[in-house]
Amino acid sequence: MHLSKDMPKTAQINMRVDPSQFTLLTRAAAAIKKDRSAFILEAACREAENLLLDQRLFLLDEESFTAFIAALDAPITDDAELKTLLTEPSPWED
Repeated sequence: MHLSKDMPKTAQINMRVDPSQFTLLTRAAAAIKKDRSAFILEAACREAENLLLDQRLFLLDEESFTAFIAALDAPITDDAELKTLLTEPSPWED
């Protein structure tokens, strides 16, 4: 992730949780000898990365893979929307 010169190095996140969720998170963090905030941040970031990666990973059967490769090998047409997409930063680089 790229930080702009004006962006602070850290930012605060506040949330309200049900007491049972609070207890669960506290017990889980203690089980791995982490403080609750570090545990929550690590788990949330891992889930966010997985969610973003899931949007980029896909599986194909052999026929679909062959068609996919053919599409990749086909000549590129001048496409303004494609140029915009390829020049935008990835979601985790915002």
